[in-house]
Amino acid sequence: MTRPKTSMVDAYIARQPSASQAVLRRVRIIIRRVLPGAEETISYQIPTYKIAGRGVVAFAGWKKHWSIYPVTEAVRAALGPEAASYEFSKGTMRFPLAAPVPTRLVERVVRAAARRMQARHKAEARTPGRHGGGRRRTGS
Repeated sequence: MTRPKTSMVDAYIARQPSASQAVLRRVRIIIRRVLPGAEETISYQIPTYKIAGRGVVAFAGWKKHWSIYPVTEAVRAALGPEAASYEFSKGTMRFPLAAPVPTRLVERVVRAAARRMQARHKAEARTPGRHGGGRRRTGS
């Protein structure tokens, strides 16, 4: 019998420094509440949440901060001044471990990431030649 995928996330959190484990558990709860039907897995060695096989959002723990991914420029702009005090880098939003988890902000990031993924999926479905659509090659 195989273990459920959530055990991989449990193991990921357990490997983190004890100071960050409670924060990461809290972030996990928030994401699961916002994306109740998402598949919880490990991708690129960090907890990742997928819908219809597509990655929506991920998080990771570090020595002095934790991060949530992806936070695009569009998502960042939509967050407005509420996000101004946090550090951003290449699609990453960083939060200090010593500060309380900003629940509402994390919820907004997760919802925005889900909307972005759904919009991309719809756009790809409309674009000929993407993901199996379009012309087929035939043998001669």
